[in-house]
Amino acid sequence: METNEIKEVLMNALALDEAHITGDGSHFQAIVVGAMFDGMSRVKKQQTVYAPLMEYIADNRIHALSIKAYTPEEWARDRKLSGL
Repeated sequence: METNEIKEVLMNALALDEAHITGDGSHFQAIVVGAMFDGMSRVKKQQTVYAPLMEYIADNRIHALSIKAYTPEEWARDRKLSGL
C-alpha cells in the first residue's frame, strides 16, 4: 500500500485538516490533525484513526501503523517544540 492511498482513505473518512503519512510498504507512521480530536483520550484518538483502515490491516496491506493525532492547537505547539 502507498502512503498517498492511506492519506486518501483517512482524509475521506475523517474530518481532518492535515494528514502526513510516511512508511515503506507495510510499516507506516501517520500524523493526523483535526478539531475532531479535541477532548478525546489518546486511546480514542488511535481507535478513530484505525477504524477506516481496519480492512487494510486485516488483509496485511498495513502491517504496522504508528499514529500521532493532534488538534490544530496541539499540532501548532508540537511543531514549534520539535522545530518542524
